[in-house]
Amino acid sequence: MSASFGAARADELPQLVELLRVLFTQEAELAPDADKQMRALRLILGDAAIGRIYVARGAVGGKDKVLGMVSIMHTVSTAEGGPAGHLEDFVVRPDCRSKGLGARLLAYAIERSRADGLLRLILLTDGDNVEAQRIYERAGFARSGMLPMRLKLR
Repeated sequence: MSASFGAARADELPQLVELLRVLFTQEAELAPDADKQMRALRLILGDAAIGRIYVARGAVGGKDKVLGMVSIMHTVSTAEGGPAGHLEDFVVRPDCRSKGLGARLLAYAIERSRADGLLRLILLTDGDNVEAQRIYERAGFARSGMLPMRLKLR
């Protein structure tokens, strides 16, 4: 599948919200809420210190569309002694899956994170999402003995 990769643009926000709807519908602990997703995406796009959103673009039905997205949130790791990232979202349109696009988009996001000076990336994935785990492992992610925990503050 032919695609180009780059930073997300503000005019692509509705497509990004739709991709997050797809992602959050698949994930056991999350639920889509277009207003929340729009608010968060605007925050990220408005301040590069918060993070980056990378997209794959290509033609669908003769129109240029966002085919997939990866968001990397920025933080500081005391263990690494510098900037690190959290891979927050990774999703590809269902009709574009199983064509290598996701792996290429993930590789692009990893390379851009290296170029941004990040020393480590971490992520969470559903325990039963074996397909995503394979993609992450092929990209160089290793399983961790750390246990994810969550506390909602609101």
